[in-house]
Order: sequence, then structure tokens, then C-alpha cells
Amino acid sequence: MSMFAAPGAYDRVITVFSPDGRLFQVEYAMELVNRGATILGIKCSEGVVLGAEETVETSLEDSEGSWKIFKIDDHVAAGIVGLSSDARTLIDQARIYAQSNKLTYDEPIDLEVITKRICDIKQLYTQHAGVRPFGVSLIFGGVDKTGNRLFGTHASGAYRGYKATAMGAGRETVLNILKEEYREDMSLEDAVRLAVKCLTKALEARQLAPRIKIAVIPSATKKMKMLSDEKIEGYIKG
Repeated sequence: MSMFAAPGAYDRVITVFSPDGRLFQVEYAMELVNRGATILGIKCSEGVVLGAEETVETSLEDSEGSWKIFKIDDHVAAGIVGLSSDARTLIDQARIYAQSNKLTYDEPIDLEVITKRICDIKQLYTQHAGVRPFGVSLIFGGVDKTGNRLFGTHASGAYRGYKATAMGAGRETVLNILKEEYREDMSLEDAVRLAVKCLTKALEARQLAPRIKIAVIPSATKKMKMLSDEKIEGYIKG
């Protein structure tokens, strides 16, 4: 048996690099993410804001049964884009890490610690035959003992810290607005308004009606809360 993979095998097997050093299955996973509903995160002086588009597949769908933003712990939330089924297992694992840390050390888990642990799982699924990468990216946001934190994750298992970031189909529209209007010293209220504006413009660019979810984690309380649909509608109209 040849020690070399058959021509084109790198396009089908996760463990084989292409001749130019690429892992195509990881790139395909990121393409899935890039086609998903837009999510964003904004870090400001008063806390962190996470926002997401909520896509409607049918008029019979219950709006309360679709989620792109999840509570991990009181002080941590995560936005997801990609395969929700893949995200669910990572969200469950993140919650276990958060609770285990609290039980073991009697303190809330740091944002970078929980991000790294989830990315360790994602990386593992790029290195073994018979598996595929997780088709989901997550934005973790929250407030820990080091301050207000925001991290974005990649299908490869890589992650980065951000002041503001976006993922999904409307990413370019959102990032263009953030580059123009984001300020580190903005208030939490201003950050919410900016998040709503970004997501509304991203949906309008694709001729979709605005359906948006927003979560905030204020640095004063370190407790995540979801904004009501009525409050978000007020921001959209205002």
C-alpha cells in the first residue's frame, strides 16, 4: 500500500493536508459558517453585547423556539452561527466546564479559559480520521475578574480576542459599520443601539425582515440578560 494519499484524497479526508498546506474539510466548515445567520459581539466600557439574526423558516414557527444566543453561566453568554445541532453539544460542554470550575475553585470561570477548552474540542475534530470538524463558530462574551471579554472561535479550534466582531452571512456589512462607528468608551446603551443597527442593515442588505435577539452582560452586575422583543423593536424604530 502506498504511503502517499491518492490524488484528491485531501479533499475527502480530514487528516490529509493538500499539497499547498490546506485542510479542505475545515475550509468547508467555515464556508457553512459564512452562510449562516449573522451574529456579533461588542465590548464596551460598561459591559458586553451579543446580537444575532433569528431566521424564520416558516410562518408556523414559534419564535420562542429558535435560539442563536445561549447563557453559559451568569457572567458568560455565547452566540452561535452554523449547525445548531453541532453547537448544542459545545454549549452543553461549556456549561459543564463553567459549573465544574465553580464547584472546584468557588469562583466563576474566566472567559478565555472556557473559550480555550471549547476550542480544544474543536481542534481535536480536525486531527482524527472518521470525524468531521464542528460546523459552527461561537462568539463568547462576558465579564470576569479580568474585565469585559469577547472571543471569537474558528472551526479549526483557533480563537482570538476582539473589541467587536461578527460572523455569518452579513459579516462584511456589520464589520464595515463597526469599523466606522465603534468606540471603546461607548456606553452599554450605545453598544446595544450599534448592535441593532448593524444587524438591521445586514438583514436589509439581503432583503430580509428584521428579527433580532440581543443579550447584554453589564460589568456592574456581571449577569447576562436577554432584551425583550418589544425593547429591541423600539431600538429598530428609534
